[in-house]
Amino acid sequence: MTESNPHPASAPGAPLSPAEDRQWASFAHFGNIIPLIPALVIYLVFKDRGTLTRQESKEALNWTINVVGIIIAGNIVATILGFIPIIGIIVGLLIGLIIWVVYVLNLVFAIMGGVKVNGGGSYRYPFNIRWIK
Repeated sequence: MTESNPHPASAPGAPLSPAEDRQWASFAHFGNIIPLIPALVIYLVFKDRGTLTRQESKEALNWTINVVGIIIAGNIVATILGFIPIIGIIVGLLIGLIIWVVYVLNLVFAIMGGVKVNGGGSYRYPFNIRWIK
């Protein structure tokens, strides 16, 4: 006896209109204000529904992976070095300053990317290692 599947596989979402494609692509960049999650969700949900969204959300996701990696590594190193008297504390504070600069650059580049893509262009982050090809 064969059972029919009561929950058939869901069909992929309908393709995005050009306006929706541009909107979600710009949201991927603006979402980088909150690192990782928005770009990842937009990439996973909309990558097959619009070419601009696929391209821009992949770029935004690659950037935010780098930012999160720098922040995590910096915090680990600063914490370890913080236990070393005087020199460790100074180096830890410098690393903290670098992390703060990364946050500010992320904010600036996310806004620049979102504005440029929303205006119909494409945006490439400087110093971006592209983990997702």
